[in-house]
Amino acid sequence: MEHIIPLFVAISLATAFLISLLGSKFKFFRTAFPVISSAALVILSVLSIFLVNNNGLMVYKMGGWIPPIGICMVLDGLSSFMLLTVNLVAFFIMIYSINYVKKYTDVYKYFGLLFLMLAGMNGVIITGDLFNLFVYLEVAAVSSYALVAFGTGRQELEASFKYMVMGTLASGLILLSIALMYSYTSTLNMADIGKSLANEGSSSVIIFISVMFIVGFGLKAALVPFHWWLPDAHPSAPAPISAMLSGVLIKALGVYAIIRIFYNVIGSNIYTSRILLVLGTLSMIVGVIFAIGQYDFKRLLAYHSISQIGYVILGIGLATPLGILGGLFHLFNHSIFKSLLFLNSGAVEYSTGTRDLKKMGGLNKKMPVTGNTSMIASMSIAGIPPFNGFWSKLLIIIACVEANEYIYGLFAVIGSVLTMASFMKVQKYAFLGKLKEKWKNIEEVPFGMKFSMICLALICVFGGLLLLPEISNLLLKEASNAVLIGKEYVNQVLGSV
Repeated sequence: MEHIIPLFVAISLATAFLISLLGSKFKFFRTAFPVISSAALVILSVLSIFLVNNNGLMVYKMGGWIPPIGICMVLDGLSSFMLLTVNLVAFFIMIYSINYVKKYTDVYKYFGLLFLMLAGMNGVIITGDLFNLFVYLEVAAVSSYALVAFGTGRQELEASFKYMVMGTLASGLILLSIALMYSYTSTLNMADIGKSLANEGSSSVIIFISVMFIVGFGLKAALVPFHWWLPDAHPSAPAPISAMLSGVLIKALGVYAIIRIFYNVIGSNIYTSRILLVLGTLSMIVGVIFAIGQYDFKRLLAYHSISQIGYVILGIGLATPLGILGGLFHLFNHSIFKSLLFLNSGAVEYSTGTRDLKKMGGLNKKMPVTGNTSMIASMSIAGIPPFNGFWSKLLIIIACVEANEYIYGLFAVIGSVLTMASFMKVQKYAFLGKLKEKWKNIEEVPFGMKFSMICLALICVFGGLLLLPEISNLLLKEASNAVLIGKEYVNQVLGSV
């Protein structure tokens, strides 16, 4: 069954190729086909979770060559969890995009780039080779640069250029780190690197490489103080792309890579944990403080992406079973409610033509689906029970107390209160109050856009059920165990071949 592993990349790349080749001539390839392909990836993601649960870690050997000689792809609890998160969000975004992107020309290029970005993210998640991780990372990054600029307006092109400059800097640091790691260990296979480091022990070279990895992937994840590119890039992109960037891209290219490298390859220690705790807390507080003062709907959401990633990194940095479980759970929850919020902002802009909260008001009367799903997402991101964000934030705060890190737990509570204040402002200015005269003739968005928002809102409402033992053991526990085993990952990968 390990032959399903490369399908995550193969289907995405094949879909991007077929859409680019045939999308301009056949409507099917720019409407139904992206949704069908995305649905297939979701089904494969669900199947991968059951396969890992039944068989444990699986390794696919490219061309039959045994690692570390050949390139391999690895599927374990963490990668199957990330695959489900990425492809589930992508599926709803494909449905939403069908109506949303009609205002653009060359729609087929949009879907082609979107699947190319999805192929890169899936590749980063399943690869067992450090250089191939960089290659897939660049595939996703370059696609995202083009998608941010897809509107080809002055603002979009400027934001895309800034994003590309910072992304290139991050990629350069990551590539240099990989080159130094290869010169030190004489291998690029991640499991083999872990084995080599276990034999060699730590050194100043590894410390230097670790610092550059943190900076490089910190830029990709938009952690404070490496976050300055994000508030320009995400608001300028089309709303579905903003949802992909904030919902899953910064997690796949940044957070996932940090977890995999520092827990399963290099190995976590007290210094790494402290750095992650500080970066997570800084992101959590700085992001929400900047968000409170924003009146551009999408820019406000972009700053909240920085803040919510802080919660994920805080949970991971605790390095305790409950902390890692809470961090991964919040990663999934944030993918859902932040994607929903960006889709809400896109629906508002689609109907009104503005992102300025001060120009809105009373939109709930004309756009009840958008308004109500936005309220659900706002309650989720603020950590209000019984919505999904409450449960993951609660786990992270309890984990802080359990680890005697009371100050970090206090900052997590403060961040949640400030988030609540920020989104009450959004509801007040955009959806509540008296409907302004100029909005009396607007209408709710088309069915496909409403469908995606409703489905994501339902996951926000019932997402807490993922903590039920039957589901948690299948999904969250497998993912957190893959992190907690640390460098035992090395023995499992090499032992499986």
